[in-house]
Amino acid sequence: MTDQTDSSIYSGATPAEIAMDLLELVNFQEQGIPMETVTQLVQERLVPHLVRYNLPEFHSLYNFLPEKGALLGGAVALRYNQGVTNWQVSPGGVMLEEMCVQALCQLFGFPPESDATFMYCGTYANQQALYMALHRYAQQQGFDLAEQGVQGFQDPGRLAIVVSQDAHFSLKHGARILGLGERSLITVPVDADRCLDVEAFRAMLPGLRKERDIFCVVTTAGTTSTGSIDPILPLIEICSELGAWLHADGAYGFAFSLLPELEERFAGIEQADSVTWDPHKQFGVPIPSSLLFAKHGVEFERMAIYGEYFNRRDDTEPNPGLKSPPSTRPLAALPLVTTLRFLGMQKIRERLRSPLRAIQATMKKIRFKLRKKEKEGEQDDVYEASRR
Repeated sequence: MTDQTDSSIYSGATPAEIAMDLLELVNFQEQGIPMETVTQLVQERLVPHLVRYNLPEFHSLYNFLPEKGALLGGAVALRYNQGVTNWQVSPGGVMLEEMCVQALCQLFGFPPESDATFMYCGTYANQQALYMALHRYAQQQGFDLAEQGVQGFQDPGRLAIVVSQDAHFSLKHGARILGLGERSLITVPVDADRCLDVEAFRAMLPGLRKERDIFCVVTTAGTTSTGSIDPILPLIEICSELGAWLHADGAYGFAFSLLPELEERFAGIEQADSVTWDPHKQFGVPIPSSLLFAKHGVEFERMAIYGEYFNRRDDTEPNPGLKSPPSTRPLAALPLVTTLRFLGMQKIRERLRSPLRAIQATMKKIRFKLRKKEKEGEQDDVYEASRR
């Protein structure tokens, strides 16, 4: 076994060393072993190899250990193991999710007719947004995508999704799953700030419109590589001209729109047709905890598949399972609700500001050292990059 020091984010063991430690854990046998032994095995064999997100040495904004409020919600959700696909399996869980997403729509400033659904991850949320966009485009072309698929289009090869060159790879997954292939993704260059270059996009449009049918444009509200926020308002204008769906991938950055000092950077995001968000990236809630927002809640009807034994067409009670594919859905709303109630928005905002301040302080130190080098005649390319 490899010991984990207090300052290391994980044991530092190699895959082979970890496999040796875990071998006894996966030695499934006919007879069970005492719980005390199972606990000891997990603590000694697995825990040292898990990443400790709470240490400053873990340089990422992707994951956090659950905070106190989330631990309460997560424990209750795990204890009662509630599925929230439909009313019959969990009336309380269903109503909590429905009320939670409505409260979130209001919190983020979406219009009254908006709605949202919990998803397993941002990747799935992005994929569903592309499907909903294509479904609406098919409707505009006079057929039902759910029934006919892409064969309903006269020339499926013309279908196109416009993304920035720094867009998340999940959009490639979405294009593959829709049967359009990666060739359907039209990549737009980024500017000096790594944001989608709107002027370059506008310059590409005349040629694109002759050869392709753009049914969706994706803007990224916080890229995972640099945190860049694409300009949203100009893309809304372009999508209006094209009659295209605008999806905002805010899985990484959408939470920061809650900071008043950053509102301008996210201007117009509430007007996007759909928005992806991953609360687990900054809020300290358990995975899975992702959401897909729709400016018009009726757009989720494009996902509905009715069953004979649940999610029936004539059900009067709410059924969240009609808004997304999973027929088994965890009570992911509860840890988020208990986090928001326990911390309150003031502490949530402070939580969001904390890493930003750390980054700004680090950058300040780097610039100071590089300016000192410049005075000493040692200026290099790193300095120029830092000035930008």
